[in-house]
Amino acid sequence: MQAVARQDAPVVIEADGVEVRLQEIGGGMSTSFIRLPQGADLGPALVGLLDDACQCPHWGYLLTGKIKMRTPAGDKVFVAGQAVYWAPGHVPVALEDSEYVDFSPTAEFDEVVAHIKGAAG
Repeated sequence: MQAVARQDAPVVIEADGVEVRLQEIGGGMSTSFIRLPQGADLGPALVGLLDDACQCPHWGYLLTGKIKMRTPAGDKVFVAGQAVYWAPGHVPVALEDSEYVDFSPTAEFDEVVAHIKGAAG
Protein backbone atom coordinates (compact mmCIF):
# COMPACT_ATOMS: atom_id res chain seq x y z
CA MET A 1 0.00 0.00 0.00
CA GLN A 2 1.11 3.52 -0.71
CA ALA A 3 -0.11 7.03 0.00
CA VAL A 4 0.84 10.43 -1.36
CA ALA A 5 0.15 13.90 -0.02
CA ARG A 6 -0.59 16.75 -2.40
CA GLN A 7 2.50 18.70 -1.38
CA ASP A 8 4.72 15.66 -2.07
CA ALA A 9 3.45 14.97 -5.59
CA PRO A 10 5.64 16.60 -8.28
CA VAL A 11 4.18 19.39 -10.39
CA VAL A 12 4.02 18.17 -14.01
CA ILE A 13 1.98 21.02 -15.51
CA GLU A 14 1.82 24.62 -14.31
CA ALA A 15 0.53 27.41 -16.52
CA ASP A 16 -2.14 30.13 -16.43
CA GLY A 17 -3.32 29.04 -12.98
CA VAL A 18 -3.62 25.37 -13.97
CA GLU A 19 -1.63 23.05 -11.74
CA VAL A 20 -1.31 19.29 -12.11
CA ARG A 21 0.62 17.30 -9.52
CA LEU A 22 1.10 13.64 -10.42
CA GLN A 23 2.52 10.65 -8.56
CA GLU A 24 2.48 6.97 -9.46
CA ILE A 25 1.06 5.01 -6.53
CA GLY A 26 1.52 1.44 -7.75
CA GLY A 27 -0.50 -1.17 -9.56
CA GLY A 28 -0.19 0.79 -12.80
CA MET A 29 -2.16 3.68 -11.28
CA SER A 30 -1.30 7.28 -10.50
CA THR A 31 -2.96 9.91 -8.40
CA SER A 32 -3.16 13.52 -9.43
CA PHE A 33 -4.06 16.70 -7.61
CA ILE A 34 -5.48 19.20 -10.09
CA ARG A 35 -6.34 22.89 -9.74
CA LEU A 36 -8.18 24.74 -12.49
CA PRO A 37 -9.04 28.43 -12.30
CA GLN A 38 -12.49 29.58 -13.38
CA GLY A 39 -12.61 29.78 -17.16
CA ALA A 40 -9.87 27.22 -17.78
CA ASP A 41 -10.75 25.20 -20.88
CA LEU A 42 -8.39 22.32 -21.60
CA GLY A 43 -9.85 21.84 -25.07
CA PRO A 44 -7.07 23.68 -26.94
CA ALA A 45 -4.38 21.65 -25.12
CA LEU A 46 -6.08 18.38 -26.07
CA VAL A 47 -6.31 19.11 -29.81
CA GLY A 48 -4.48 16.38 -31.66
CA LEU A 49 -5.50 13.56 -29.35
CA LEU A 50 -8.20 11.16 -30.57
CA ASP A 51 -11.42 13.20 -30.90
CA ASP A 52 -9.45 16.19 -29.51
CA ALA A 53 -10.26 14.90 -26.01
CA CYS A 54 -8.58 13.25 -23.04
CA GLN A 55 -8.56 9.50 -23.67
CA CYS A 56 -7.60 8.51 -20.13
CA PRO A 57 -10.25 7.33 -17.66
CA HIS A 58 -10.27 9.07 -14.26
CA TRP A 59 -11.89 8.17 -10.94
CA GLY A 60 -11.86 10.94 -8.38
CA TYR A 61 -13.42 13.42 -6.01
CA LEU A 62 -14.15 17.08 -6.67
CA LEU A 63 -12.95 18.99 -3.59
CA THR A 64 -14.01 22.50 -4.59
CA GLY A 65 -15.69 24.27 -7.48
CA LYS A 66 -17.69 23.23 -10.51
CA ILE A 67 -16.42 21.54 -13.68
CA LYS A 68 -18.15 20.91 -16.98
CA MET A 69 -17.02 17.90 -18.98
CA ARG A 70 -17.67 18.11 -22.69
CA THR A 71 -18.20 14.63 -24.13
CA PRO A 72 -19.58 13.17 -27.36
CA ALA A 73 -22.76 12.30 -25.40
CA GLY A 74 -23.18 15.92 -24.26
CA ASP A 75 -21.97 18.17 -21.47
CA LYS A 76 -22.21 17.13 -17.83
CA VAL A 77 -21.55 19.36 -14.82
CA PHE A 78 -19.86 18.11 -11.65
CA VAL A 79 -19.77 19.99 -8.33
CA ALA A 80 -17.73 19.94 -5.15
CA GLY A 81 -18.51 16.98 -2.94
CA GLN A 82 -19.11 14.52 -5.78
CA ALA A 83 -17.16 11.36 -6.44
CA VAL A 84 -16.73 11.10 -10.20
CA TYR A 85 -15.84 8.80 -13.07
CA TRP A 86 -14.77 10.44 -16.31
CA ALA A 87 -14.59 7.99 -19.21
CA PRO A 88 -12.19 8.45 -22.13
CA GLY A 89 -13.33 11.19 -24.50
CA HIS A 90 -13.79 14.18 -22.19
CA VAL A 91 -12.69 17.83 -22.18
CA PRO A 92 -12.65 19.68 -18.82
CA VAL A 93 -13.86 23.27 -18.49
CA ALA A 94 -13.75 24.98 -15.07
CA LEU A 95 -16.97 26.87 -14.39
CA GLU A 96 -15.56 27.97 -11.02
CA ASP A 97 -12.13 27.80 -9.38
CA SER A 98 -11.88 24.04 -8.87
CA GLU A 99 -9.69 21.46 -7.23
CA TYR A 100 -9.95 17.70 -7.44
CA VAL A 101 -8.01 14.54 -6.84
CA ASP A 102 -8.21 11.66 -9.27
CA PHE A 103 -6.82 8.20 -9.91
CA SER A 104 -5.88 7.14 -13.41
CA PRO A 105 -3.96 4.43 -15.27
CA THR A 106 -0.37 5.72 -15.29
CA ALA A 107 0.50 4.93 -18.92
CA GLU A 108 -2.63 6.56 -20.33
CA PHE A 109 -2.37 9.68 -18.21
CA ASP A 110 1.35 10.05 -18.92
CA GLU A 111 0.48 10.18 -22.64
CA VAL A 112 -2.06 12.96 -22.06
CA VAL A 113 0.35 14.95 -19.87
CA ALA A 114 3.12 14.62 -22.48
CA HIS A 115 0.72 15.82 -25.19
CA ILE A 116 -0.37 18.84 -23.11
CA LYS A 117 3.24 19.75 -22.35
CA GLY A 118 4.07 19.48 -26.07
CA ALA A 119 1.10 21.67 -26.99
CA ALA A 120 2.21 24.30 -24.49
CA GLY A 121 5.85 24.28 -25.54
